Amino acid sequence: DYWKTPLGKLYLEDFNLTAHGLMLFIAAAILILVFGVLYRKRDIVPRGFTNLLEILVLFVRDNIAVANLGEKDGRKLAPVLLSLFFFILVLNLMGLIPLFKNATANINVTAGLALITLTIMIGGAIYKNGIKGFVGAFIPHGVPWPVMIILIPIEFAGMFIKTFALTMRLFANMLAGSIVVYSIIGLAIVFGIAGAPSLLLGVGIYILKIFVSFLQAFVFTLLSALFINQIHHPAH
Repeated sequence: DYWKTPLGKLYLEDFNLTAHGLMLFIAAAILILVFGVLYRKRDIVPRGFTNLLEILVLFVRDNIAVANLGEKDGRKLAPVLLSLFFFILVLNLMGLIPLFKNATANINVTAGLALITLTIMIGGAIYKNGIKGFVGAFIPHGVPWPVMIILIPIEFAGMFIKTFALTMRLFANMLAGSIVVYSIIGLAIVFGIAGAPSLLLGVGIYILKIFVSFLQAFVFTLLSALFINQIHHPAH
């Protein structure tokens, strides 16, 4: 496996990396650069790029974390949800750049991200409610015990089904978008001038994918917050 750069092919097997694995490191480096260097913490009145970042941060914190987990837990888990949001967003946007690969169109990447949510669901519930409270989240109240024999395994399996849904939703949406763009470009190449109008459609879909990149990062983060809340606060 290799990554084609302007300077030539970088053979990733020399570093025990895949192309998508390399994208993860690059995305992490971009986030460190953005929030560690470009973000101006000392500005009393945020301007420009710093203002844009703060708008996104406040949106995720207030409208996803706090809105779904409550004031106390929402603020505690906001850093994790913000990390998921910005990491997925950067990966999605990198996939739109010709020299880069769409890492979120790889099911292994989306599964790894979903496992982070699952870990917080299980670990956070045990830390917050104890083992007894964690197990109690799968026991419906007011249900006859014969029915519980069926419902408890279903409730427990539901936790993993939600993780699978997170994995497949992000993977399928990003992969489908890439396939559509490549198909339209292929039509233009095959049919030449006759296929030129399809390039305009391709540009439109490419612009739409920018919106989808933000949307999918938002949806993944929102669903993660909802799933975490359901197991951390089973009474609600």
